Amino acid sequence: MANTVIGSTLTIDGEITGSDALVVQGTIKGRIAVTENVFIENSARVEADMDAEAVEIGGAVTGNIQARGRVEIKADGRMIGDVKAPRILIADGALFKGNIDMDVGR
Repeated sequence: MANTVIGSTLTIDGEITGSDALVVQGTIKGRIAVTENVFIENSARVEADMDAEAVEIGGAVTGNIQARGRVEIKADGRMIGDVKAPRILIADGALFKGNIDMDVGR
């Protein structure tokens, strides 16, 4: 599968759905639902609920995340919202405010 890249100068206001992996470098407001992984780069600003296989956060996210695999908040990442995933990694230096539910699929 190919990656779909939302460039650093782009802003999307709406819903993104699909089966490709998504790399976000710009701004998204709305909802993201993909069957593959979502990568939020350091320059990205996302105000959206997400449903994906896995989510990797290096930028700023406000919204709830549901992942079938894992959610990773990197050292430069900032997230405000709830996470529902079987695995979560929060790096030293990351900011997280919300609730975590890891009791998925048991």
